[in-house]
Amino acid sequence: MSRQTIAIGADHAGFALKTAMVDELKSMGFDVLDLGTSSEASVDYPDYGYAVARAVTGGAAFRGVLICGTGVGISIAANRHPGIRAALCTHGVMARLAREHNDANVLVLGARIIGTEIARECVRQFLSVQYAGGRHDARVAKLTHPHFEEPAE
Repeated sequence: MSRQTIAIGADHAGFALKTAMVDELKSMGFDVLDLGTSSEASVDYPDYGYAVARAVTGGAAFRGVLICGTGVGISIAANRHPGIRAALCTHGVMARLAREHNDANVLVLGARIIGTEIARECVRQFLSVQYAGGRHDARVAKLTHPHFEEPAE
């Protein structure tokens, strides 16, 4: 059985947490595609969001992890790519349910919002469950092919 690859990227604010998550991912048995950044020198978070999104949609990685200061900007960047469902999570349960219910393929973390232990728990939960399908399929399909219809009452 081949090992699965996880793409990871972060801006300067997420660099230290990214380093810890690379170690966590390797300890879980994943190969890691580290797409940067490689220091705390100021960079633009969209570049790393786009890089991880391309790696996931292009097949270079099975899943992705993104980190910036709050997680907001980098998640917006990643979610601009068709086929990406990037979920900003602040708790392990959120990460698990993002996979199970929303078929999220990129986990986003805010380095200035959560600590290393919560980040580890989010990564573990996100990568330990599968998409549940079933009753969630129609909703996830609407994320993939939005129609922007008025909600049914």
